Amino acid sequence: MNLPNSITLTRIFSVPLLIWILSTTRFRGTGGDKRGQITTMGMLLDPLADKLLIAAAFVSLVQFNPSLVPAWMAVVIIGREFLVSGLRSIAASEGFTIEASELGKFKMLVQIVSVVAVILDHRWKEWPIYMDYFFPVHAIAWVSIWFMVILSAVSAIDYFAAFWSKIDRQVVKRRRRAFVLSRRRKRDVPAT
Repeated sequence: MNLPNSITLTRIFSVPLLIWILSTTRFRGTGGDKRGQITTMGMLLDPLADKLLIAAAFVSLVQFNPSLVPAWMAVVIIGREFLVSGLRSIAASEGFTIEASELGKFKMLVQIVSVVAVILDHRWKEWPIYMDYFFPVHAIAWVSIWFMVILSAVSAIDYFAAFWSKIDRQVVKRRRRAFVLSRRRKRDVPAT
């Protein structure tokens, strides 16, 4: 067996490992929630691990299968990840948190499916199932990658709306508190 075939086989056999790594994202979150094992460190490291995994996957996919994952798609997907991280950082500095939404969790699942589908599409456009029946790998990869880009944009808007509503409430509370304090000071100051 020559080197290119060895590399190809290694990539094919690494797909189950990638699927396992990506699927632990869902199990880790629900397992921690149900057991009450949510920690500050986990709240910090978990999204970071997800972002690094997704960024690495999509940067690789741009090189690996550019016909399905052009560079602009990777920029949209990775940009969304940075946007959400930035919003969460600002929220934390303001004293509140933006929790993962159901839409964000669903987006992660769609990302897993699309990454695996694009990797499989690189090798097989169709996967023979039985006699004249084929599993349309290319069609599934194409639909999932486009669905994921749209879902990433919608999810970013969802997180931004959640952030904006909370930050807006914080600003209103501060202004109201400052107004009340200034009225008290004026009332307490004796007239000369």
